[in-house]
This record gives sequence, C-alpha cells and structure tokens, in this order.
Amino acid sequence: MSQSDQTPEPDGQVSDAVTGNWVDHTAPAWTRPYLRLSRADRPIGTWLLLIPCWWGLVLAMLHDGQVRWEDLWIFFGCAMGAWLMRGAGCTWNDITDRKFDAQVERTRSRPIPSGQVSVKQAAVWMGLQALISLGILLTFNVNAILLGLLSLGPVVIYPFAKRFTWWPQVFLGIAFNWGALLAWTAHTGKLEAPAVILYAAGIAWTLFYDTIYAHQDTEDDALIGVKSTARLFDQDTPQWLRRFFVATISLFGLAVIAALVGFNDNPIVLLLGLTGVCAMGWHLVWQMRLVQLDDPERLLMLFRSNRDTGLIPLLFFAVALFL
Repeated sequence: MSQSDQTPEPDGQVSDAVTGNWVDHTAPAWTRPYLRLSRADRPIGTWLLLIPCWWGLVLAMLHDGQVRWEDLWIFFGCAMGAWLMRGAGCTWNDITDRKFDAQVERTRSRPIPSGQVSVKQAAVWMGLQALISLGILLTFNVNAILLGLLSLGPVVIYPFAKRFTWWPQVFLGIAFNWGALLAWTAHTGKLEAPAVILYAAGIAWTLFYDTIYAHQDTEDDALIGVKSTARLFDQDTPQWLRRFFVATISLFGLAVIAALVGFNDNPIVLLLGLTGVCAMGWHLVWQMRLVQLDDPERLLMLFRSNRDTGLIPLLFFAVALFL
C-alpha cells in the first residue's frame, strides 16, 4: 500500500481509543480534547455505569408491578446522567492522575499529559458536566436526589484509592454501581433490600472485569508504585475471577428472588429473571476461559465485552415486563 493510500492517525488520538471512533474522525477539532477527557472515544465505561441503573429501574418495576410514564424519564435521565457523570469522573481522574499517566505507556497520550488541555481547562469541563448532571438529578424524588449527592464521595475518593490500597477496584465498584440504588429509589421512592443486594452483585462484577482490565498495566504500575487487584493477585487471578463470578451470580440471583418472591405472583417472571442471571453467568464463564494475562489486546477485548454481559439479564427483565 502506498503512503497516500494509508489513513493517517487523527492528531491527539488516545492509544486505547476504539478504532474509528466518532470523536477522532467526525467531532469538531476543538471539542476533541474535552471529549477524550470524558472518554467519549471509549464508550464502554458509560455502559458499565449505566447498566446497573437500568438493572435497578427494571427490577423495581417488576417488584411493584407498576410501569409509569415517569419511568421513561428515569430511563433516559439515567442514560444522560451516566454519560455526563462518567465524563466528569474521568476528567477528575485525569486531573489527579496526570503525573502517573505521563509515566504509563497506555495513558501518556491522554489529553492532560500529552498537553492537549491544561488542568484549569479540564477542571472547568468537569464542573460543567457535573452541573448538567445535577440538573437531571433534581428532577427525581427527594430520596433519589440525596442518594445521587452521596455518590460524589466515592467518585472523589476513587482516583486516590490505588495509592493506599491493593483493592482500588472495590472503590470503583462502589462508585460505578451506585445507579442501582438510585434508579430503584427513583422509581419506588425508597431504598429497599433487593436494591442493596443488587448493588453488592454489581460491585463483585466490577471486581471481575476491572481486574481483567488492570492486568494491561501491571508492569508500569509496579514501576511507579500504583496498586491494583491485578498486581495483588498476579498469577492467581483466574482463581479470584472464579470467586468474583460466584459472588456476582449468587448475589444477583438473590436480588431477583428478594425483589419478586412475595411481590410478583407470576412464576414466569421469576423464571425469566433467574434465567437472565444464569445467562449472564455463562458470559462470565466464557470470559474466564479466554483470559490470557500476558495478552493486552485480549484483555481489552474481554473488558469491553462486559457491556454485553450486563445487557443480557436486562434483556430478560425487559421481556418479563410485558407478562
């Protein structure tokens, strides 16, 4: 192939961005550094933040047997809020980690260490995203608003967790699955046990997928002193993934039972819910079989596949809504 036939890499492209993503190829040039800060070129994080919200909403609808027009707004409000808060959280992460990112091969091309934006510009962008998210949150009921405000604590702490604990993935799970609590409460008006169990299942799932993700950086992390479950587990990671798998599926199944038994009298709904959890488990098993800790490309592929992992039970829950 001649040089003229090759497609040049877009200026400022981040190394682990999705190939052919819209940010690098169609977004106005001046917006690209900010959209990269928000990880708009890597949408998997938005999915992983959004999916627990939808789990909580749909399971709450099955729990009380009510589907209201307000739920449509909760559904879309969670989607917009997930995109914005993931963007604000990632911007905060990049501000706090800018010195670390400059030392890691995979992250040194991010907007701040590569010089595409200043820390001040990033902070303004973070604040704008957070303010719009707050506007969406204020349309929910009071208890959901309070839960949303409380979620800021884990979001602020997470970037620092890898500096003081070998388990920063726990803090990520606490932050990323908060939507299960919030969306349940936005529908029902109160926080109940099934949502808490579902939240715990989500945290176990996060430990599963983010341990896989963290194995991409173990060598660089060791050099700069950053901690992670990937470094902690090392070659014992497959055994720990099995433990997280068992915890995820057991807690998720328990959440479905707690939400439906004694509340929804249709046994087919319960069967569909539990089948969805089992199908999710099958997808996690598939990931464990393919894991190769020394293959970064495969690790990234498996990490990204967790969008489908999370959508599988949601599909079964959605079908159950029409019964």
